[in-house]
Amino acid sequence: MTQTCTQLDLCATGDVNDGQALKVEKPGLTLAVFNLEGDFFVTDDLCTHGPGSLSEGCIIGDAVECNFHNGVFDIRTGEVLAPPCLTPLKTYPVSIEGGRVFISL
Repeated sequence: MTQTCTQLDLCATGDVNDGQALKVEKPGLTLAVFNLEGDFFVTDDLCTHGPGSLSEGCIIGDAVECNFHNGVFDIRTGEVLAPPCLTPLKTYPVSIEGGRVFISL
């Protein structure tokens, strides 16, 4: 049995400045699109510890600090880097096509 992969168009690459994040809402998903020196990464926007929006957090290098309880996540892997967060972030496979950011679902 083969699984079909759905590509979801999130935004233009130019919508997210270097070192910044953009909150993108799609049916059933609220995502954070990060631009790290021209490499794009997508995670769930909601912190795994509380109601913080990671697209509104502080980006330092490859990490984002939640604006709610100051937990820190690795943007590239979703790994927890600092408490109080314990659960990693969900990350999504990203592709860039025609200047647009897509994820695979």
